[in-house]
Amino acid sequence: MKFKKPLILISNDDGYQAKGINCLVDMVRDLGDIIVCAPDGPRSGYATAFTAASHLRLWLQKKEEGLQVWSSNGTPVDCVKLALNQFCSDRRPDIIIGGINHGDNASVNAHYSGTMGVALEGCMKYLPSVAFSLCDYDEDADFSPLKPLIRLITKRVLQEGLPKGVCLNVNFPKGGGDGVKVCRMAHGTWYDECVKQHHPRGYDYYWMVGRYRNDEPEEEDTDNWALQHGYVAITPTRIDLTHHEMVKRLRGWDFTTEEQP
Repeated sequence: MKFKKPLILISNDDGYQAKGINCLVDMVRDLGDIIVCAPDGPRSGYATAFTAASHLRLWLQKKEEGLQVWSSNGTPVDCVKLALNQFCSDRRPDIIIGGINHGDNASVNAHYSGTMGVALEGCMKYLPSVAFSLCDYDEDADFSPLKPLIRLITKRVLQEGLPKGVCLNVNFPKGGGDGVKVCRMAHGTWYDECVKQHHPRGYDYYWMVGRYRNDEPEEEDTDNWALQHGYVAITPTRIDLTHHEMVKRLRGWDFTTEEQP
């Protein structure tokens, strides 16, 4: 069967009720048929984690012409896996979109992000995938300035696809940005990540918090620099983690050992 419209699969890590994902649906609603499969609550920091030790469930939240909205008790990656298996067996998505995330996913945040987990899972399934994030953690953040560029990027990816093993990490500064920079991931570090507290019942417990430091603030080709200077940062991101130059170097090592087993 040939379908007239593209199929767009959307998920996030803030939950299906979050303003960001609902604004995203509205922005791209006319570009294709849409399936939303998203967590039933916040799952920030779940990266590419999936559930192996307990069962998962799906709940239909909304169904209308060209739109289905499902929620799950799983992670963002669980949601993508479930949607592909349960709703897309006869029709693969033409694009998978994560977001719009409440908060940025630049630099090393991309490794922790459940929103990026959505795009990475799609990428590992050889499907064009994009993650959108806004540098604003407010639950009622204004996503409207992002609409023109989100639509442009979505339409361009639908038309041209993306290389195998590559997805896009798109981060908007608060307010939407004044221009675009295609850039690399900045080298950065989280520190002071654990806050120790003492419970009245006599035991210690910890909160994972932390502060972020850009370790190369003067470098102008990074996503951190772009966002700090009011640009939208687009970072092509690879699934292949191989350091190919180090492969060449290691091939020159002598791996003969003198020790006997």
